[in-house]
Amino acid sequence: MRTFLVIIDESEEALAALRYAARRAVAVGGAVHLLALVPQQNFSAFGAVQATIEEEARDRAEMLAHGVAGNLLAESGIMPTISVKIGNGQRIVSDFLAEHDEVAALVLGAAKGAAPGPLVTHFSAAAGNLPCPLYIVPADYDETKSDHQV
Repeated sequence: MRTFLVIIDESEEALAALRYAARRAVAVGGAVHLLALVPQQNFSAFGAVQATIEEEARDRAEMLAHGVAGNLLAESGIMPTISVKIGNGQRIVSDFLAEHDEVAALVLGAAKGAAPGPLVTHFSAAAGNLPCPLYIVPADYDETKSDHQV
């Protein structure tokens, strides 16, 4: 089954990417996989504090992903798979793509302005080496208002 991998957070661009991926998945009878990234905390002097902060961040990411998943199910009928990972986002996504050959496309949302975001910048520069196509969706993209259908 063709799976569209979406990196999810609370941003408008992530939600635009999710809507785009859901429409593609419905069109081809595919699936959506949500990957929520939690940055690893960089202070190790207080290990217990670091672990607590990371756990709270993971819990927030899981709640966000499950909320988004519920909305996706209601809107498109697709129940996505959800993963939450702690660490460097670029490395996590690269490793995920290397380990999951069912991923048909990496779908990222680009932030408005001159800086589209660290993942978009990184993966667009490495697009020729990715194991799947890279879709970059603008933050305010509304496919229902577009004459272009992909």
